[in-house]
This record gives sequence, structure tokens and C-alpha cells, in this order.
Amino acid sequence: MRPPETRTYIGLGSNLQEPLKQLQQAFRSLAMLPGSCLVGRSRTYISDPVGPPDQPCFVNAAAALNTRLGPEDLLAALQGIERRQGRVRGERWGPRTLDLDLLLYGDHVIDSPHLQVPHPQLHRRAFVLAPLCDLDPTLEIPRRGRADVLFSRVDATGVRLLEVAHDER
Repeated sequence: MRPPETRTYIGLGSNLQEPLKQLQQAFRSLAMLPGSCLVGRSRTYISDPVGPPDQPCFVNAAAALNTRLGPEDLLAALQGIERRQGRVRGERWGPRTLDLDLLLYGDHVIDSPHLQVPHPQLHRRAFVLAPLCDLDPTLEIPRRGRADVLFSRVDATGVRLLEVAHDER
């Protein structure tokens, strides 16, 4: 028997090596994950970095993915995509070619040594909430509330919509 499909949300971010192209490749890779179907992608945003100030701005987006992968397997697949795109884990909140965060896994709350879902900072970060609101403003974040309400409560001054030509998507 096949496991049930679960709607998940993935946060994407990059600020090195042509960030927009990094996100475009990541969307293609997400669409090819086994047992999964990419069902939505947000607009693209540019945001001020969180962490060391002497780094480039980030390009951010979010993906909605229906998957039959379990949460740990999905996390491993996301980390594989990051590695294939040159991600080297170094300085916390430092610059990176690609960051893929498992933001939500259905309505599950997961607190394990390797994975926390909902992502622990999701409700505080405009660069995560803005793309999530593109996908579903009424999305319910377990234990936190609706995405649009949470977004209305955060400072979004450092997050701007990135105008992307249609052929670059």
C-alpha cells in the first residue's frame, strides 16, 4: 500500500552564484522528486539578509509540494538538492548557494533532533510569509495561526517583490 499524499511547503533562498538561477534549478529539482508533485510556486522576492550584514541580499520563494515521502525522507531529499547545487554548510545564517527549508508537512507538528515542523522561525520572517501568502493566504500554520494574519504582524520593510521576466520563471 502506498503512503498517503501530504501537502508540504518548502522555503527557498539563495544569495550566491546567480541566486535567481539557483531558485529556478531548485524548482525543477523539486518537481522531479520521487513520489512528489510540485503544485505551486510563489512569486520571487528579494530580502535583506538575516545574520551577518556583510553579505548579499537573498532571493526567496516558496513551493507547494504534494508528496508521498515521509518528513525525514523529504528533508534528506531537500538536503541532496542543496548539495548538488553547491551548498556548503558553514557560518550560521551566512551566505549560501541554496537553502531549502521544510516549512510545513501537512498539519503535522514534528520536533525531532533533525527536524522541526512548522519551521521554528516561520511565523517571524516576512521573507518566508510573503511567498507562503502567495500560495495560500489562509494557510493555517499549526500552533501559530493563518499565514496572512502572521504576515500582517511582522516588519516586511526588508522584503521586496522581485520583478522577473516571464521567460525567466
